[in-house]
Amino acid sequence: MTDSSRAIGVDLGGSGIKAALVDTERGRLLTERVRVKTPGPAEPTAVIAEMRSLVNQSAVAGGVTTDADVPVGVGIPSVVIDGVTVTAANIDAGWIGFPARATLSEAFGRQTVVLNDADAAGLAEIRFGAGAGRSGTVLVVTLGTGIGSALFLDGRLVPNLELGHVEIRGRIGEARASAAARIRRNLGWERWAVDLDEYLHRVDALVWPDLIILGGGISKQADRFIGRLTVRPPVVPAQLQNNAGIVGAAMHAAERAWAERTAERTAERSAEWTTTDRTSERPTTEPSRIETATAERTSETAPGEPIAPHARDERTRPISSPASS
Repeated sequence: MTDSSRAIGVDLGGSGIKAALVDTERGRLLTERVRVKTPGPAEPTAVIAEMRSLVNQSAVAGGVTTDADVPVGVGIPSVVIDGVTVTAANIDAGWIGFPARATLSEAFGRQTVVLNDADAAGLAEIRFGAGAGRSGTVLVVTLGTGIGSALFLDGRLVPNLELGHVEIRGRIGEARASAAARIRRNLGWERWAVDLDEYLHRVDALVWPDLIILGGGISKQADRFIGRLTVRPPVVPAQLQNNAGIVGAAMHAAERAWAERTAERTAERSAEWTTTDRTSERPTTEPSRIETATAERTSETAPGEPIAPHARDERTRPISSPASS
């Protein structure tokens, strides 16, 4: 395992924050998952302090405390554009417009990337889980405090798809069909499956996926509700379950770090080649072709013997002026 295959993944949810050191080539945790309750309110300062502690714990457990080349990936329940969180779902509104990547990089002292939490979970499931090797349109739906969604077309992510907020009978979907909604409304599995099914039918009519993968901690109990669903595409439980967000965030961090290091090495080599080319340019005093040709013919003549007119290179003859009229 190389340094480029290790990264720390952090998954911020509405109820908990989880982290671990991850082997991103195999999609497995290298350290025990550490977890703390999400602060209330989940405003940036309090959340980042908890994240820093979890990152440090994971680094110590994995023996990478002094290895600054091990990056961090953070999944956040927000639309993320250029490292800035522009929405806030089930977290404090202070995250809206927050420079998350820059702030977290400074807080952790490591290269850090930030992405939508459902996108992170989806990346892991597509690479290592229930979506591995699947072509076509695959929708990963995470059921937790809210509902996250990640859409893939032939394995490529369509980022920041917030289908948990689609409206169903006057309410957003996650208010009726999330895992937290089942507990809050004190619903049994059969009754909750009806609401989940209605939500999935609505989403199916929007994106028409070939496969739906249901993730989040509740996927461990998938046998209690998946068989009750009637939505058109096949529905399967996530395989990475509650670790998907950690693994996917770490994957994204490792791949981003590798890409940036590769770009830096390419730029360095390009600079070296440019310098070498400049120093290997032919000197300006190099003999001309005419001088070279003359020298070659002179070397074929006996020392002191004049060069016969017919033996001169045609290119060395003077150009005659036009005859006078």
